[in-house]
Amino acid sequence: MNESLKRFEGYAVLITGGARGVGEATARRFASEGARVLIADIDAAAAEKAAAAIPGAESVVCDVADRAAVDAAVAYAVERFGRLDTLVNNAFAGTDDTPLIEDEPDADWTRVLDISLTGAFRFARAAMPHLEASGRGSIVNIGSVNAEMDFGGHAYSAAKAGLASFTRTLAGDAGPRGVRVNQINPGTIRTRAWEGQDQGLAELGRKIYPLGRVGEPEDIAAAVTFLASPDAAWITGTTLRVDGGLLAVNTSFREILDEERAKG
Repeated sequence: MNESLKRFEGYAVLITGGARGVGEATARRFASEGARVLIADIDAAAAEKAAAAIPGAESVVCDVADRAAVDAAVAYAVERFGRLDTLVNNAFAGTDDTPLIEDEPDADWTRVLDISLTGAFRFARAAMPHLEASGRGSIVNIGSVNAEMDFGGHAYSAAKAGLASFTRTLAGDAGPRGVRVNQINPGTIRTRAWEGQDQGLAELGRKIYPLGRVGEPEDIAAAVTFLASPDAAWITGTTLRVDGGLLAVNTSFREILDEERAKG
């Protein structure tokens, strides 16, 4: 990144699930380009730690499943920064599928959708008047390739697919108000969920991803800041894959085909 690039001087940014991984990397990237950032996370200690390490960042405890907490977090951002220009909906929940769909409890399904999908709705609803008032407002939702292809996770995949649909409908509603709404669908990203599995990630990258590696949180942060920046001033309602080519190229098929061709 060009260290002299300061696309977000004077911007105020709120990031949900911002204490770790993609959220933290995104907060760091925004701050490096001049923004003031509010890290909203249910883990108070982790949010405080992340904010303390990022110049221009602050933290607030927030459960995205609680409307009052969401409204309070948005109000706090506006109080501290005097405005709100960008909302990044990054908070999510996931759960392992049961071996049989009939054994999956309602509570797991409801919790995942409430946090991963409805949480984004709650924040968009609370933030929209302030994003409109900024005159350059934008929302970037963090989805997943699970929204587009089966990688397991019934509830998580349904939530991310729903988020992509919400991104489109909200873009139509928000466009006349001067607010842009977009989504990013990441592939496999090296986060704490993969801690201690470096060898497995390397093999996954080599076998599955055309670019030969899995993603880093910084890969997603770069895409988020692009979509939130004036460089993307005429982009709204889109879902951008940041997946190393995973969904575009059938790597396994190509390998088998190459092997067959080599046999003559």
